[in-house]
Formats: sequence, C-alpha cells, structure tokens
Amino acid sequence: MHNDANFLTDNPELYEEQFPDPEHLAARFVLDLIGRYGGGEDLLDVGCGSGRDAAHWSRNGYRVTGIDTSPRMIEHAQRQCPDGIFALADMRTFRLEAAFDAITCLDSAFLYCHTNSDLDDFLERCRAHLRPGGLLIAEMRNGAFFLGNSELLDGIRERSVQWKGVAYRSRTRLWIDHAEQLLRRERIWDWPDCGRELIQRSAWRLLFPQELRRILGQAGFDVLAMFDHPGPRTDPAWHPGADLSAALSGDRLHLIAQRTA
Repeated sequence: MHNDANFLTDNPELYEEQFPDPEHLAARFVLDLIGRYGGGEDLLDVGCGSGRDAAHWSRNGYRVTGIDTSPRMIEHAQRQCPDGIFALADMRTFRLEAAFDAITCLDSAFLYCHTNSDLDDFLERCRAHLRPGGLLIAEMRNGAFFLGNSELLDGIRERSVQWKGVAYRSRTRLWIDHAEQLLRRERIWDWPDCGRELIQRSAWRLLFPQELRRILGQAGFDVLAMFDHPGPRTDPAWHPGADLSAALSGDRLHLIAQRTA
C-alpha cells in the first residue's frame, strides 16, 4: 500500500463519475438561495473542483471565479467553464483583484479549515472579497449530527465506479478524532492490475451550529439562515421552493451569512 492523497482530485472525470450530479442540484440549490437572500451576479466558488457548478452558473448569466488547490481540477474547470476565471489558491490565503456578491463553499470545503486560526483566516479572506451585504453560502457536514448518531461511523463502506472501462473500488471508513474535533476519513482504492492499493486520508473539522454562529459573528457576518435539509446531498433532496428545516439534527448543514457593512 502507499499514500496518494490526491487520487480523485488528480482525476476530475473520475471524481464526477464517483459523485454524479446530472441534474445540477448543487448549482441550482445555490441559485435558489441567492434568489431568496438577495445575492448578485458575481460569484466566487471556493473549492471549485471540476468546475461543474461554475459552468452551470455561467450558462445562467453569472460571472464566475473559482479557486482550488488542485492544478488538474483548475485545468478541468477552465475547460468546462471557458467564460469563468480560475486560479490555483489556498482558501486561507487567497488574494484576488476582484470583489464578489456571493462566495460559495460547497461539499464540506469549509471544514478543511481544521484549526481556529484556519477558520479566522478563511473568513477574513471571504470578508475582504465580498462587497458589503454580500453572501457566504456554505454546505457541509453537521457536527451536531454526531451527538447520538453513529451510523456513518459503523463499519467500512464499499463503492464501485466504472471509468474508461475500468472498475474502481473504494472502501471508506470514518472515525472521530475527539481531541482535534475532526471527522477523519481513510479511503482505499483498488482496481484490476493496480499493483498496489492507494490510500487517501483526509479530515473535516466538526463544527456545531452555535459555534458557527459565534465564529461568523466575530468575523463580521450576520447569519441569515442555517438549516439541515433540504440540500443537494440530503434525502429527500432540495427542490425549488422547498421549506428550510431549522431542526439542525441532520447530517448536512447549510449556511447563509451576510457580510456586515
């Protein structure tokens, strides 16, 4: 076995096969929230990945910029969304010569800020790049879900995906690092004739709703809404006009915050 922390991000097409979104639920979900809460047309996508969402927004008349730490994802995003602007940048340190009406941070990218310092730096960068009244829209795992729920932590989950005629198998396990307040993941990949298995390790900060409100308030944001469902990764999934549940007991947490003047 050996480590390969960038297996999916180094293969954007495989990433999209592993996590399909043929109906553009994530991108349409964001546009719904922008409509509900008064965002504008200049968007920055933090952790833009393959550019699938950016391409949908661009096709619908939005001006889109995306940042990511994967060179291959940035290249793929630029091909998918030729009218967008994409840059290789870290979410804690990015500096762009532009201001935005909304910043999106989907698929738990927010939680790659593992420390309090990381969170402070990221939110400072968001505030610096948002126009007054601009929106921060985030979709992530919900730390509160793990208070009494262990279903995501039980056992190893196997998944297979076909890509370019090859069957790729992944085995994933999750566990909580209580001291660091992290949800850690190990994903092991194998496929015919791979020789050695690939091991991918990552982690997400577990944040609780009240903790998030305090962090955002200290960073110069007003929380306009926080809800657990529906969203692009919930069951049932988001649909236009859906009511937003503030129970905050589900696996996913969705956040809309506004930069104060």
